[in-house]
Amino acid sequence: MPQLLAEPTEAQIRDVIAPLQGLEGPLLPMLHALQEHWGYVPQAAAPVICAALNISRAEFHGVVSFYHDFREAPAGRHVLKICRAEACQAMGGTELAGVALDRLGVDWHGTTANGAVTVEPVYCLGLCACAPAAMIDGRVVGRLDAEGMTKLCAEAGA
Repeated sequence: MPQLLAEPTEAQIRDVIAPLQGLEGPLLPMLHALQEHWGYVPQAAAPVICAALNISRAEFHGVVSFYHDFREAPAGRHVLKICRAEACQAMGGTELAGVALDRLGVDWHGTTANGAVTVEPVYCLGLCACAPAAMIDGRVVGRLDAEGMTKLCAEAGA
């Protein structure tokens, strides 16, 4: 569970990444550790990691922006991931996403005003045969309809 602290200092960032510096390919483990610690990858981490690994800001940004699970701000208490892949879209996933976004009053990557739910798009949960699908806090749910999505949102406190 993230510690939702104030923006971290360079020293705090170094403390989190230092034990991982000796790994082969340490960038991803470092990013995961930062996100686990603060709930997101702080912008202040870029120069610290770049200096520690002797990589450019472009390389850092390329990795952080490629992997959609890395956040620029802490997520809500619950994370609702809605599949946007073709099979789910063909089975009504776009309309289903609209139900969730409307009910929660947010857009993609948004967090409800009460901090309960963050909604993120994902591009395949591996439940194509059970489309449309979503995931709430790591629990996958298939064959969703508007009623099921409304229930998921309510369970999450929104």
